Amino acid sequence: MEKDKRLETEINKRRTFAIISHPDAGKTTLTEKLLYLGGAIRSTGTVKSRKSAKFATSDWMEIEKQRGISVTSSVMQFSYQDHYINILDTPGHEDFSEDTYRTLLAVDSVVMIIDAAKGVEAQTKKLFKVCSDQGIPIFTFVNKMDRNGREPLELLEEIEEVLGIESYPMNWPLGMGQNFKGVYDRQLEQIEFYETKDKEQMLKLEKINNLNIEKVIGKEMFSQLHEEISLLNEAGNTYKKDAIQQGKQTPVFFGSAITSFGVPSFLDHFIRLAPPPSSRESSKGIVKPDKEIFSGFVFKIQANMNPAHRDRIAFLRVCSGKFEKGMEAWLERTNKSMKLSQGQQFFASERGNIDIAYPGDIVGLYDPGTYQIGDTLCGSKDTFSYGDLPQFSPEHFAKVRAKKALKQKHFHKGIKQLSEEGAVQVYRTAKWDETVLGVVGMLQFEIFEYRMKHEYGVEIQFDSLPHQYARWTSSEDIESKTKGSSNLLLVYDQNELPVILFENNFALRWFKDKNPDVQLRESR
Repeated sequence: MEKDKRLETEINKRRTFAIISHPDAGKTTLTEKLLYLGGAIRSTGTVKSRKSAKFATSDWMEIEKQRGISVTSSVMQFSYQDHYINILDTPGHEDFSEDTYRTLLAVDSVVMIIDAAKGVEAQTKKLFKVCSDQGIPIFTFVNKMDRNGREPLELLEEIEEVLGIESYPMNWPLGMGQNFKGVYDRQLEQIEFYETKDKEQMLKLEKINNLNIEKVIGKEMFSQLHEEISLLNEAGNTYKKDAIQQGKQTPVFFGSAITSFGVPSFLDHFIRLAPPPSSRESSKGIVKPDKEIFSGFVFKIQANMNPAHRDRIAFLRVCSGKFEKGMEAWLERTNKSMKLSQGQQFFASERGNIDIAYPGDIVGLYDPGTYQIGDTLCGSKDTFSYGDLPQFSPEHFAKVRAKKALKQKHFHKGIKQLSEEGAVQVYRTAKWDETVLGVVGMLQFEIFEYRMKHEYGVEIQFDSLPHQYARWTSSEDIESKTKGSSNLLLVYDQNELPVILFENNFALRWFKDKNPDVQLRESR
């Protein structure tokens, strides 16, 4: 029984979450501030700018530092107030949404950042929908209150109407921009004042009924605060913890990540409200995290995190039991056993060996080419699967080749490894055996070209294709049915499954009308 109690204690200490936002809403900045609060870094970096030589901790890939954007998910783990925090920082750019979508399936909650001036933006809507479909609890941080933005009530209304989720402001802002005075914590009934002195943030908490508050924020703002809080209490949504846990109500926090204001109180509330690792569905029913038998699934594969060793790491989310260094586990897809001897814990690009990990933790496994995204590992021969992770149909295609024939070996190695990461999809043409890349966003081509050159020493040549849609099929005589059509291209994926690339929606409809017996699927 002692073992069960220890496992339960460790599970309750874990908080595993992702941060999502539209680009430039402040996602990477908030991540840095949380890491700083947890003592994980000594100073906060920023994305590269003309005036700054620092880089965000989560942006470890060289091209991320050059472009000032996140192009791959990264994992950061640290402790805070007797809890173990696992942050999965995801790319904000829509061209890398496939990596983000898979990462969201490995977390227990999500922090959604909204720019106070811009409100709910396009990429936020897409990512929110994935979270909502999965019932993932969502916490909202309205950022950049130290700048002029939209009215708080207007932002709450937009969250509810556009995203279709109840909102409950945990704190309430006093002004904004140059008139930003701080926030009122509705649960603690305290005001957290925003002041700056010698470029360092000063925090001060006082009870709202303190008579000095009116002197500090002015009679007009003091009156407005009482009026708005009364409105929220009478006409706003009721705080419901169960609804938060089910992803039906989002607690909203106002603050400024760049100045760290509101971030410490947000983290304190988050640890209290966010759920620990929960049960997950599998091919053999619900698996509870406190089940003694170890299990987990691979949600990401990353090659060349250490350029000196050209290694490859599989990111495993622990779902039940505990991971122990050197333990035996079975890969559900092959039903073969293996020894997990090189588990690693992450802090962006840095990592260290880990001897034990619990549900909610992310473990890096050295991968000689054994794992695939979506693989399930079990601590016994009685294996099961947590299911396939989603794969998106590419929207942009190009033929690709090495500029130098002598680099063919490195070219094929790079193609194989980067496609196994899920960053690109690779096909070969049916007729000439040419290599075709498919991506969700055009920026992925640029990242692919950069990584091929700097990680594999191969300069490549792209020839863009006009096709926009990929459809998988299992028709046996598909080559004859696609022969002679100029607006489609038959290719084969890495599993040798036939895929038809269509130039446009008209070509797709024309083929369907002409071949009603051929089944077409958007994914493998």
